[in-house]
Amino acid sequence: MNEYDFEGVNPGFKSGFVSIIGRPNVGKSTLMNTIVGQKVAITSNVPQTTRNKISGIKTTDDYQIVFLDTPGIHKPKFKLNKMMVKIAYKALEEVELVLLMVEPDKEPGGGDHFIINSIKNIKTPVILLINKVDLVKKKELLPIIEKYSKLMKFTEIFPVSALKGSNIPDLVKNIITHLPEGPKYFPDDMITDQPERFVIREIIREKIFHQLREELPHSTAVIIDELENEPELMRVYATIYVERESQKGIMIGKKGAQLKTVGTNARIEIEYLFGVKVFLELHVKVRPKWRQNDSILSRLGIK
Repeated sequence: MNEYDFEGVNPGFKSGFVSIIGRPNVGKSTLMNTIVGQKVAITSNVPQTTRNKISGIKTTDDYQIVFLDTPGIHKPKFKLNKMMVKIAYKALEEVELVLLMVEPDKEPGGGDHFIINSIKNIKTPVILLINKVDLVKKKELLPIIEKYSKLMKFTEIFPVSALKGSNIPDLVKNIITHLPEGPKYFPDDMITDQPERFVIREIIREKIFHQLREELPHSTAVIIDELENEPELMRVYATIYVERESQKGIMIGKKGAQLKTVGTNARIEIEYLFGVKVFLELHVKVRPKWRQNDSILSRLGIK
């Protein structure tokens, strides 16, 4: 076991790592953002928006929880997707607790069975989170709980609403009981271990998802070409990659309107997050089959 410096940490202080897994678009990023109290991961109603393992950090005087928001586990089609799923499973080897998220308005589907069969023999405790319970009646929830209970012996089962915050305080209390006494891995004011470039890239990507919805769901990649920090000014130069010329036209929009809106919305959020004025310049380039391109995947941090 590693030797840690416990100076400045209260006796009985608890800390540890918690992985959030589940099918795409079940609310994993929303849950982490809600618990951390600030946006760490992008959220979208488009599945598979999370491409990297993202750490969100919740610190109080008594505990520090490091959440790993992983890509949704799904049947991979491209090299990108295969690497996303590999990242999700790798995260299970590094944590004290696993949170498996599902939805209450559907029967356990093939994807849920696939995930549960993959994790049912791991030694790590698994809590089942039935998310979006605000969308169903209580009497409809009980049969869903019963069906999942038959698939695997979960440590706990929590109905929650990550968006509304329902039952989240009780969930956090339960998570703490599974953490060992340990050090503060990160400073008190740190909410993610991701670098500036990653956070800015994700903000731009989120604005693309929100602006274009289903038109360009997974055909876009954002690369930060240059990032310059000046006193009270941040200059960001980024390239948005698409796979076809027709997609480039959609991304730019009539007279550049789409790209301008994406840029404006991203700039406003980056300024709010970092507390400085931001100059943001976006370019769109066509790179056929970028999701199979090792160089681009490496620049995206997907390895």
